[in-house]
Amino acid sequence: MIFQTIDDKAECIGVYAEGKLHYENFPQDLTRTWKYSGSLADADVEYAWLFCEGLALNQICPTELQETLKKAQKRLRAYIKSFQIAKINMRDHCIFDLVPEDFLKEFCEIKNKITEHVFENYEKPECYDHLNNIQKLLYKIRYQNLNLNNDDCKNLHVSSRNSTRAKVLLNGPRHIDYNPFGTVTGRLTTHSESFPILTVQKEFRKLLKPHNEWFLSLDYNAAEVRTFIALAGEKQPQEDVHQWHIKNLIEGEITRDDAKTRFFAWLYNPDANDDEFSIYHREKVLDKRYKRGYITTMFKRKIQVEKRKALNYLIQSTTSDLVMDRAVALDKFLEGKKSFISHVVHDEIVIDLADDERSLVPEIKEIFSNNKLDKFLVNLACGDNYYDLKALNL
Repeated sequence: MIFQTIDDKAECIGVYAEGKLHYENFPQDLTRTWKYSGSLADADVEYAWLFCEGLALNQICPTELQETLKKAQKRLRAYIKSFQIAKINMRDHCIFDLVPEDFLKEFCEIKNKITEHVFENYEKPECYDHLNNIQKLLYKIRYQNLNLNNDDCKNLHVSSRNSTRAKVLLNGPRHIDYNPFGTVTGRLTTHSESFPILTVQKEFRKLLKPHNEWFLSLDYNAAEVRTFIALAGEKQPQEDVHQWHIKNLIEGEITRDDAKTRFFAWLYNPDANDDEFSIYHREKVLDKRYKRGYITTMFKRKIQVEKRKALNYLIQSTTSDLVMDRAVALDKFLEGKKSFISHVVHDEIVIDLADDERSLVPEIKEIFSNNKLDKFLVNLACGDNYYDLKALNL
């Protein structure tokens, strides 16, 4: 049965099905809806939003419903605007306590029809299960409030410009709302009403503190390079990749930064030739994954791209999905513990770590290191804010 949750917050439990609003004694055969909601977290449900890979309601709405949807969305925006004027935080209230039931029924019925349209006209993506795991983790992160404060941040207020920027961040959204469909490769972006974790200047990360005692940062050493090496069937260096290139492939003296620049200039430019990287075969990697204008990643994402950019897209998408897959695994490992995933920034996962759970760090590192493609070298860092992270050697 197609249904809609009335609110997406875990504590706001209510569904619309068969023309009625239900707040208890839900129908037993609820099977398909538009999007995941924490209010029915354990239900065995399929999500139309994943079938159409992140398209919005107005993008996927059939022609005969477009005007009706437009009017309903306009009315919903008016309600939300009135709540904002009244300084009502919708994260603290259930929408069915604030909006007339007749409108809720009307809007949910429109969503039901659009949901039905999607299931009738779209095939289930091969990467559906992976996308489903990601959307559930990002939902959990969305409803975690960030610990943002000015403690030990005097240096951010030396200039009026930085002081103003710090105040904007402190007075802005205190949660992270990721968009898993913001890029064609699957790399995360954030929505506008989100703390800008992916773009905030590094020095302002000092404003972000853990709820527990520590932030534990995990990222892969030279993540995209290691993804390429694994896809090429080569052995992973057990040290910094670029230093390994200097020692084993590149003749003459060269800095790490120059070695890194040189490698990527060769890797992502199909016209570039560099004999010192001849142990790697770009075409061999593409031959396996690029067919008829599409790359298909190991996570079953199918992405249309011209051949010149195909290797770039393949590596970036695979790396992003490797990290998100490990984030899902770490989230499962941390269930029932004080520590939890705070946020994800590109190939970095940051855990809000309880001091009395420090013994978990070696296992956390091992879970992150052993991804579905290979075992990658991991950088660990720890600190009491997101800026002052010190390297850990384990």
